[in-house]
Amino acid sequence: MQEAVAILQKYWKHDKFRSLQYEIIDSVLSGQDTFALMPTGGGKSVCFQIPAMINEGICLVISPLVALMKDQVANLQKRNIKAIALTGGIRSDEMIDLLDNCQFGNYKFLYLSPERLQSDWIMDRIKNLPINLITIDEAHCVSQWGHDFRPAYLKISALKKHFPQTPFLALTATATPRVKEDIINELGLHKPHIFEKSFARENIAYMVFEVEDKVFRIEQILKKNPQPSIIYVRNRKSCLDISSQLNSLGFKATYYHGGLSSKEKDKNMQSWMDEEMQIIVATNAFGMGIDKANVKTVIHIQLPENIENYYQEAGRAGRNGERAFAILLTSPSDIIQAESQFINILPDKKFLNLMYIKLCNYFRIAYGEGINEQFTFNLHHFCLKYEFPTLKTYNAMQFLDRQGIVSLSQEFSEKITLQFLIPSKEVIRYMSLNPNDEEIILAILRTYPGIYEMQTAFNLQLIAKKSNHKETEVLAVLHKLKEKEIIEYHSKNNDATLIFNEVREDDKTINRVSKYLENQNQLKKEQLQSVIQYINEKKLCKNKLILNYFGEITTVDCGICSFCITKKIKKKDVTLLSKEIITLLQAEDLNSRDIQNKTKNSPDEVISVLQDLLENNTILVKPNNKYTLRS
Repeated sequence: MQEAVAILQKYWKHDKFRSLQYEIIDSVLSGQDTFALMPTGGGKSVCFQIPAMINEGICLVISPLVALMKDQVANLQKRNIKAIALTGGIRSDEMIDLLDNCQFGNYKFLYLSPERLQSDWIMDRIKNLPINLITIDEAHCVSQWGHDFRPAYLKISALKKHFPQTPFLALTATATPRVKEDIINELGLHKPHIFEKSFARENIAYMVFEVEDKVFRIEQILKKNPQPSIIYVRNRKSCLDISSQLNSLGFKATYYHGGLSSKEKDKNMQSWMDEEMQIIVATNAFGMGIDKANVKTVIHIQLPENIENYYQEAGRAGRNGERAFAILLTSPSDIIQAESQFINILPDKKFLNLMYIKLCNYFRIAYGEGINEQFTFNLHHFCLKYEFPTLKTYNAMQFLDRQGIVSLSQEFSEKITLQFLIPSKEVIRYMSLNPNDEEIILAILRTYPGIYEMQTAFNLQLIAKKSNHKETEVLAVLHKLKEKEIIEYHSKNNDATLIFNEVREDDKTINRVSKYLENQNQLKKEQLQSVIQYINEKKLCKNKLILNYFGEITTVDCGICSFCITKKIKKKDVTLLSKEIITLLQAEDLNSRDIQNKTKNSPDEVISVLQDLLENNTILVKPNNKYTLRS
């Protein structure tokens, strides 16, 4: 293993391996099939990159994430290590050249998606390559019970026939016991060495707080912890809203979401990495490859889709080993909102069947035809034509893509950005002179509060709905405002590319994959239920709940989560605080913030005692969020 350490020093500038890296590398070098479960930040890539560098030949890396493949190839190339990724959008003749390079050009890594293995000619070319290791990244995609199941992963086991002596390495950051068993079986791993890094992050305090005013609570947390922080939100609008509110409160905040240009993403992320900004407000688009050691707090202000995603995002805190906080702020309406966002937009078999038929009709594909045909596709126009709900249709398209029935690039619809150039007083004056435009302009101003300060991503469909106008009418107003130099307006058509991978067979096509759809829908419901259980459970340690979810049983409470902190409050103190709150409420109705200020207790202590008083029917909450004594 001296050679492994030498390569680590030469190319990665590290003197020693992290936990389990050495053992996994040793297992792979001995020619053994290996399964490795390494939570976020564990350094998975080194586990296959170093053995591949030691042995003669090329390492085949199968990954579903194009962005991650490109990122890893770029990082290897920076280290003067030859690597290639076969991603979407590459023409067949280019692909042949790249595969020739792999065969004759002394390349060490070939990255490709599992869907590429379904092409017979690509498989034939790969058979002739000197493969020294086959790595399956994001291996949970193999399992129907994994959170991003892709049937194409099931075809990977076919490589065993062609490379019987080549070791397989399956890597994942999140896998429940059921998923782990599935991965080993479906990949056909032979007596694999199994390495599992504990999911325990002893320095992270998992906190769940039910609060009335989330921004106020964020303000309290960030004042107490002024170190770098990440705030996760659900959508792009929330990114702008929360970052604007925090900046107005005196914090330095930036934002990150999928709708920003690469230049804007890099600029905003760099300002946070360099600590010019304390806070970055982000959607789940932020995260891949982010490794900032001194993140003190990660705050979620809406419910995550599943525990897997929550654990990965929360795990970006405290990578320096110091005490850090993963905080989830909830309110009573969050569960309804989460169900609306994650469950109500799931397509069922009936909808999928209808959408697929309409999709074929849209492109005039006859029954029994259409294979390998390529089209420009505008999701928004398609949904308008057939009156389909956009999110449900998008999810149905994603499902067809994962099943390999179609291939879909990820750019959608028109990207519109705009900014008001004149002061708000002048805008009001314009509306008084042009009353027909007033509803549309007001809808824009109410939806995008930061639109005077910056170029703002604009949702045409949303504004049309809010203003009770047609989209064409909204566009007409925008063009008029642009002509009068009231706004700066940019529109870019980002149509998707859609390729049909199979002949059209309507019901037959959908019937074949419908069981996967039903399984995935059921899984998503179960996953959200686990999140709801996590926030609602008041009698168990939060760290214990997360570990149990991933099949790690512990009997010891962590001592630092919101449950453990509440438990530590002495009974005597609770009794005294209860009496103090009752006395205050005898004089007047108060909200929790007022009670906190008057008693000089921490928010956690006040909330804990208020919950006890509510459960014992001593007090009740009025519609204005004020507490009052029961008469």
